[in-house]
Amino acid sequence: MRNTYLRELYKLAEKDKRVLSLIADNGMIVYDEFREAFPEQYYNFGISEGHMVTAAAGMASCGLIPFAYTIGSFLAYRSCEFLRLDVCLQNLNVKIVGIGAGVTYGYLGPTHHSTEDIAILRAMPNLTILSPATPKEARVLVNYAYEHDGPVYIRLGNNLPAELYAEDMEVIPGKPTTLTEGKDLVVFATGEILNQAKEALDLLKIDGVSAELISVHTIKPLDEAFVLEVCNRHKRIVTVEEHSIFGGLGGAIAEVMAENGNGKKLQRIGLQDRFAKGYGNRLEVLKANDLDGKGIYAQIKKYLQEA
Repeated sequence: MRNTYLRELYKLAEKDKRVLSLIADNGMIVYDEFREAFPEQYYNFGISEGHMVTAAAGMASCGLIPFAYTIGSFLAYRSCEFLRLDVCLQNLNVKIVGIGAGVTYGYLGPTHHSTEDIAILRAMPNLTILSPATPKEARVLVNYAYEHDGPVYIRLGNNLPAELYAEDMEVIPGKPTTLTEGKDLVVFATGEILNQAKEALDLLKIDGVSAELISVHTIKPLDEAFVLEVCNRHKRIVTVEEHSIFGGLGGAIAEVMAENGNGKKLQRIGLQDRFAKGYGNRLEVLKANDLDGKGIYAQIKKYLQEA
């Protein structure tokens, strides 16, 4: 995902000199090609994420298009006030790119986990939130962020997820993508954990359960009409995210259901009001928190038995 982002950023910088790459002393090696090709479009702010965000706001006020990149937890938490006041309040054309979504940095523990970032940033006015799950989604959404005039947060993992889109399937920014059809339940997922959700549904299929799988790559603004139409068609509704169940995708879907009088039971799968436990690579941490394919399968299975 990170490499997909960098390839698209390179193309954008090549065609538009207003596109700037800002980093906070991370990505030094992976940015080598970009730095060599576009030295005047590259800025390293060192370990100073807040300064990077504020500088990006200043650059945007001059008509430039900065893409400010660092670990997502340092953007959403450490730089929260700068994002709120310097970027979102001014409605400036800044692209905030958070790498390491969810528990990607499993070995480094909760300080580096981005598991509350959607909840924090979803409350900020003017901010578009994009959460790609596959390379195809990443390519389309990075270009959409460039074309969109206003603040954007791009939530990226830096793993190598499988491409779940068929070649002829289209990614439409702002509109969730239905990847599989099903009649027994619907599962909304966002980000790279979409792959684990797909594994869970493959196991459910063996049990004879037919599930619709939807990738919600644009979290804000959420296509409420689409969500409501899907929820009205299904008796059983599940959300899956590599994030707290509070304030993230599950919270957004719950809001749509509640505000429109959809009284069906919703199961939110994610971190249950706690920090992620365990250390190791991403898949090991997911497993420790019942968020790998088998863990998600077990949680949905229990939900189906109770529903």
